[in-house]
Amino acid sequence: MADKPIRVGIIGAGDNTRKKHIPGLQAMPGVEIVSICNRTPESSKRVADEFDIPTVYHNWWELVDAGDTDAVMIGTWPYMHARTTIRALNAGKHVMCEARMARNLTEAQAMLAASQANPHLITQIVPSPMTLGVDKTIQRLLAEDYLGDVLVIEIRAGNSFLDPDAPLHWRNDYDLSGLNIMSMGIWYEALLRWVGEATELSASGRVFTPMRKDESGKLKAVRVPEHIDVVAAMACGAQARLTISSVTGLAGPDMATLYGSKGTLRFTGGKLYGGQRGDDELQPVTIPDDEAGGWRVEEEFINAIRGEEVITHTNFETGVKYMAFTEAVTRSMTERRMVPVY
Repeated sequence: MADKPIRVGIIGAGDNTRKKHIPGLQAMPGVEIVSICNRTPESSKRVADEFDIPTVYHNWWELVDAGDTDAVMIGTWPYMHARTTIRALNAGKHVMCEARMARNLTEAQAMLAASQANPHLITQIVPSPMTLGVDKTIQRLLAEDYLGDVLVIEIRAGNSFLDPDAPLHWRNDYDLSGLNIMSMGIWYEALLRWVGEATELSASGRVFTPMRKDESGKLKAVRVPEHIDVVAAMACGAQARLTISSVTGLAGPDMATLYGSKGTLRFTGGKLYGGQRGDDELQPVTIPDDEAGGWRVEEEFINAIRGEEVITHTNFETGVKYMAFTEAVTRSMTERRMVPVY
C-alpha cells in the first residue's frame, strides 16, 4: 500500500478526533480522509465541512462496508468500540480505535480475537498520552538499576471539587463507558510500560451523586465511581496504590511515584524527578533528545499499514491487559475482597 493513497473513514468525531486524529492524518502525505459518520447527520456534515471530507454516511456500518475505505478511525465512546472494530476487521479494514479499548474485558477480548483472525490488518488503540515524553527515560533508569528493587508505587490523580449539579458526562454513564473509571485505565497503561502488570488487587469506590440529568434532561443513575482507591500487587514485586478522584479539590497536580530500595522517581506536571539514597531531595531528571517521546499516533498507524513500523502505542494485547485490570477493580468492589487480575 506504500505506492497508493490510504483512504480513511472516520466514525465518531469527538474532541480528540477533531483536534488530534483528523489533522494528524490529513497532514500525512498519501493519506486521504474520504468519509465520516458522526452521531447525527447534522454533526457529520459540520465536521465534513470543517475538514473538507467528501462523503457523509448516516449509518456507521455503511461507512465500514464501503469500498472507498482502506482504514477506519473509531472515535466514538467505548460502547461502540467492539462492534465497529470487529465489523471493520471482518470487512478487511485497518482499525485505529480511541481509548479506552472497550466497555469491559469480554468486548476487549473479542476485539483482540478479531484482530488475530486478520493478522494482515493493522490495529491500534489510542495510547495513554501523558507520560509519552518520559517513558523511555524511566524504562532506561529502571534497567540501569537506578531504583534498585521497585517496592512501592503511588499514583494520585484528580484535583477538582464535586459538582453535584453538573449534567451526566459520558464518562459517568455506564451504558456508554462501561467499567472504565475516570483516568484509572490511562494511568495503569503507563504502569504497564514501566513495570508490567498487576497480579491481584483490592478496590473501593464511591458514587457521591447517585443521579444526574442526561442530555435530554432526564435523571439517570450514576454507576461509575467518582472516587476510587486501588491497592494492587504487581508482578515485579511492588505494591501499588492508585487514588483516582473527581472530588478531591485542591489536591495538587497529578503524580506518579516509584519508590525503590536505592532511589525514587516521580512524574508530575509533565516532568520527571529523581533521587537516590543520600540525596536530600528529588531533582529534575534530564530527558535525552533520543528518549524524548511525543504524540505520533496517526503517524505510527499509517507507517504500520505501509509496513514501515509496528504498533507500540498501543497494541490490542496491551489494551486487553488494562481492561483486565479495569474489570478486576469492579469485581473487587462488587465482591468486597482481593481478586486476581486475569
